Amino acid sequence: MDYTLVVMAAGMGSRFGSLKQMEPVGPNGEFIIDYSVYDAIQAGFNKVVFIIRKDFYNDFRETIGKRIENKINVEYAFQELNDLPSGYECPEERVKPWGTGAAIYSARDLISGSFAIINADDFYGSDAYRVLFDYVKNNTSENEGLALCYEVGNTLSKNGSVKRGIAITHNGNLEGIKESKIEAHDNYVIAKPLDGSNEFETSLDTLVTVNLFGFTPKIKDIIVDNFSEFLDENIDKLDSEYLVPDIINSEINKRNIIFKVRGTNSKWHGVTYREDKDELVEAIHEYIKEGVYPEKLFESGKTLCKK
Repeated sequence: MDYTLVVMAAGMGSRFGSLKQMEPVGPNGEFIIDYSVYDAIQAGFNKVVFIIRKDFYNDFRETIGKRIENKINVEYAFQELNDLPSGYECPEERVKPWGTGAAIYSARDLISGSFAIINADDFYGSDAYRVLFDYVKNNTSENEGLALCYEVGNTLSKNGSVKRGIAITHNGNLEGIKESKIEAHDNYVIAKPLDGSNEFETSLDTLVTVNLFGFTPKIKDIIVDNFSEFLDENIDKLDSEYLVPDIINSEINKRNIIFKVRGTNSKWHGVTYREDKDELVEAIHEYIKEGVYPEKLFESGKTLCKK
């Protein structure tokens, strides 16, 4: 049986004008993706699907894919502007990718069974993958997804504001996601919703989503099938995006599915700003000292992690 991790990597370089995921953060040239795959394998995942740009396939496979192919089943999906349902054509003027929902659409034929999704440029920590794997392996309800959340205080940057999805929860279930710009203060944050609604103050232990979800085949089918409906309304809007949080909100409101909320004791790290990289490098150094990771994840092109 496949226990699949889907890695969203098609947006490489959009933030810095460079291949951000390819900037080493480990002591021997390891990348964020390397630690993500290492943690996933340790947790029990046996298949990874990288969603990338087709024009970056050769470089990506030579740098990342080949050295893990002997430890986990590796497949690639290409998120292309013209990969649309039958009967739809991408406007010639469009340059913006169609969004995270479209990324899952691009991997539709490579996923069977329940699966988890992550961002390629986020460092989630080992416990997060154990929680995700538990869901992928043991969930028995086709109508039940997983939202793995962090306390917002564990996802902030010292170098500026960040965008997070404020998780609206009730009795352990997700009732909605409010995508917001987050500004940190001493012991609270100000959330400014991206939909233009009123900003609000919230505590540092407020749960947020960072594109870390578990999905069933039914949820995958909903994402794939509803892409056409999105295009009917938005195909000529050149900045429109088919986004996972919007899809989740819509399906929760329709009562089609539920999402269980789980937390993690992992510390999230990202590279929203170039200056964030130094903090991540130091964190990895500490994890190595604590024995969470080996000094070298790879040796002679082979991963040291167990299968």
